[in-house]
Amino acid sequence: MSEINVVPYIDVMLVLLVIFMITAPLLSQGVKVELPQVPSEPLPQTDKEPVIVNVDAAGNFFINYGENQDDPVSPHELVNRVNALQKYQPGIPVLVGGDKDVPYGRVVELMALLQGAGVASVGMITEPPEQ
Repeated sequence: MSEINVVPYIDVMLVLLVIFMITAPLLSQGVKVELPQVPSEPLPQTDKEPVIVNVDAAGNFFINYGENQDDPVSPHELVNRVNALQKYQPGIPVLVGGDKDVPYGRVVELMALLQGAGVASVGMITEPPEQ
């Protein structure tokens, strides 16, 4: 008589379930930015993951590359990181997300910093309008 012992499989499944339950909330990190809602065309897809630079309502800059992505970065550090990414991965897309309540001048300042870092073109992140 042969039987399959499934107890070890259940143990492995429960351990994996616990691991995924613990790590899932840690994966959803980010900066709270309320993007303006405007109709726009989607950007063409590329193989490279884009650099996303956000400006929150207080005017702080955040970048999705490097350590401490939830901490604001200084303009000097932002230029250094983007410049290094441009040298490491030429042609990497750069997207700017600005909170809808941030002053327009702060977004223009960010775009000038990106231009100084060697970025040729910048995409703007928006949300589609609610139906």
